[in-house]
Amino acid sequence: MTEIPRTEVTPTSCPLRHFGLDKHGLHVGVVGLGGIGHLALKFAKAFGVKVTVISTSPGKMKEATERLRADSFLVSSDPDQMEAAMGTMDGIIDTVSAPHPLLALLGLLKSHGKLIMVGAPDKPLELPIFPLLMGRKIVAGSSIGGIKETQEMIDFAAKYNITADIELIPIEYVNTAMERLAKADVRYRFVIDIGNSLKN
Repeated sequence: MTEIPRTEVTPTSCPLRHFGLDKHGLHVGVVGLGGIGHLALKFAKAFGVKVTVISTSPGKMKEATERLRADSFLVSSDPDQMEAAMGTMDGIIDTVSAPHPLLALLGLLKSHGKLIMVGAPDKPLELPIFPLLMGRKIVAGSSIGGIKETQEMIDFAAKYNITADIELIPIEYVNTAMERLAKADVRYRFVIDIGNSLKN
């Protein structure tokens, strides 16, 4: 089993497994390619799931498909792309923490599809009920799991060498890091190097 560097360990359990979206051959969308989204993509690929990254940023397509090996990329602001993908996904992991519409995401799901919210917007989101009724679709949320589930995910991450992409920073850089974080200028997590910071 691979030993994961402590700075790169995945600190969250995986909602893919909890909600049954870890089966080989399923098609899962990942909304947002940030700190949580890039890990959802890595876990999904390790499970053998077909993954489509859904983003408002066309510039992230190369990163998503070439470096992180997403099967496809969908620009959520492009109505033609969204229309073409309607009803194709078994589940969606929504990692976005900013307010955003859910109707288009629900439209991407097949009947009985699941929209799993793992981001935490600071304002309430509008949830259209009609698409849920007609497609028997589910909207659920997930934070972190219990000790057993978290340990299973850490073991899985070690087995498949799944690590968070991080930028190691000294403690003196924290204010700059916060400014960059507000601009989404991080790939994909900042980790403070406390040990070396205290030595200096």
